[in-house]
Amino acid sequence: MTTAINETHDPSLKSWLASANADASDFPVQNLPYASFRRKGTQESFRPGVAIGDQILDLAALAAQKPFEGLAAEALAACATDSLNALMALGQPHWSALRLALSRALREGAALRATVEPLLVAQADAEYTTPARIGDYTDFYISVHHATAVGKQFRPDNPLLPNYKWVPIGYHGRASSIGVDQKFPRPVGQTRPANEGEAPQFGPCARLDYELELGIFVGTGNAQGERIDLADADAHVFGLCILNDWSARDIQAWEYQPLGPFLSKNFASTISPWIVTMEALEPFRTQWNRGAGEPQPMPYLASDANRAKGAYDVQMEVLMTTEQSRAAGTPPAKLSSSNFRDAYWNIAQLITHHTVNGCNLQPGDMLGTGTLSGPRPSEAGSLLELSNGGKSPFDLPWGEKRTFLQDGDQIIIRAECVKAGYPRIGFGECSGVVLPARV
Repeated sequence: MTTAINETHDPSLKSWLASANADASDFPVQNLPYASFRRKGTQESFRPGVAIGDQILDLAALAAQKPFEGLAAEALAACATDSLNALMALGQPHWSALRLALSRALREGAALRATVEPLLVAQADAEYTTPARIGDYTDFYISVHHATAVGKQFRPDNPLLPNYKWVPIGYHGRASSIGVDQKFPRPVGQTRPANEGEAPQFGPCARLDYELELGIFVGTGNAQGERIDLADADAHVFGLCILNDWSARDIQAWEYQPLGPFLSKNFASTISPWIVTMEALEPFRTQWNRGAGEPQPMPYLASDANRAKGAYDVQMEVLMTTEQSRAAGTPPAKLSSSNFRDAYWNIAQLITHHTVNGCNLQPGDMLGTGTLSGPRPSEAGSLLELSNGGKSPFDLPWGEKRTFLQDGDQIIIRAECVKAGYPRIGFGECSGVVLPARV
């Protein structure tokens, strides 16, 4: 079962909560993303909530009221816990039923307003943890524009390796260091010797980078030994978040052969607190195409339905602040923007490829897209690209220069879906700050 346009997507819907109806709101009643939150400065348990305007509806508290029936009631009961894993495990019919019930409860004229309104918590008064217990994390490499730009720095005449256009490249990452709104120390590790034949150096990373990505949360999984066919893959995906998969480029350059990155990737991966559901994103599905002359996917990764609407139109942007800019009250500087629709592989293909040999995905697992760069230089998804491998410093509006990240730098990533005649669907933001290394 896959989602379809339904009454929850009606552009004319308004909420009885005025802040949800503002044009600038990330969270109109057509969105309804999920997070795990609690009130700041308390020892309350984290619990699931849904965003509406500038508020959070406490789903654990709502579950105690038992306002819904049928599948919606079962789905809401699964939210009376500290994460979204139980809800994710229920599957598409339950997710859709809960979304419909919440939409009806939050619309203008809702009979349940008196029940729901006292359960709202201001987002300004909340703090967040990861929305799900992430059991496993796989990071892919699905932007051909990023792969080409990086490849040209090392192999100008042959930037893409032979397998790239045939197989979705991925590796298994570290789930334990994924977090929300992270402030983390600069990583340390070994780097390449200054001269061939000498010992490597050990110390703080000098080429720390961000990576503009989206995170894909698995809903229902599959039994070990069973594969998820392309036609069924959409039904196994709960939603998307923003992901910044920080990278220590100099550590990575020394350690990655022959098995890939390790310390250069395992110190922090920052996600946005909100998961925007695939049902909320249904109006923003779009055609997925390979360019003229490009090899077409192998049969297990190809279908007419996937070509027709396998991509999603999600616009993303990266912003930066520094200690100097924050002290002066200067707004963040925009570094770049790109769009998820330009990816070489799509979500359903990643799910199918991941499980083609029977690997079992589980509720709450997360897949990263890899750096999502676009075809133009202004759409670079990393400093490695923006600075041409550190060779070309760029100017920030307040007078500083950068090639890679310095201590105190903050990276903010935002994402949104915009379509004529339809309310803007926002993802909130993903924010992280680099602290000095612990040496």
